[in-house]
This record gives sequence, structure tokens and C-alpha cells, in this order.
Amino acid sequence: MNIPKISVGDKLELKKKHPCGTSVFSVLRVGSDVRIVCEGCGRDMVLPREKLEKAIKKIYHPIESESEENG
Repeated sequence: MNIPKISVGDKLELKKKHPCGTSVFSVLRVGSDVRIVCEGCGRDMVLPREKLEKAIKKIYHPIESESEENG
């Protein structure tokens, strides 16, 4: 069984689209419930982690800040 690593700041592409038409969400809080925000309309939702993990199509991890990369 593959458990996805979800952390605050990640962007998730889900299998189903939100009613506004986008399928990309930002992660605000992680725990047994995960709080996500729609990138299209700004609606925020709290979903059980187990249900969200089944709905994930792809995870986009944020790029490290430029100050850490340069020095």
C-alpha cells in the first residue's frame, strides 16, 4: 500500500473537478483531517485523510526558496 506524503503548502490535483471547474487544491492543514483550498474559487474544505488520499491524482511539492538554493 502506497501512502502519499502530504504536507502544508503542497498542491494536489484530484481525480474529480470542483464545481468551479478546477481540480487543483492547496493544503492548509494536515492531520487525521486535511484542510484544502480550491485554487479556482478559494473555497476551503476539511476532508478525512483516508478519503482525500483515494482522490489524489498527483501531488506538486513546493520548490525550495531561492535564498536556500543560492547560499
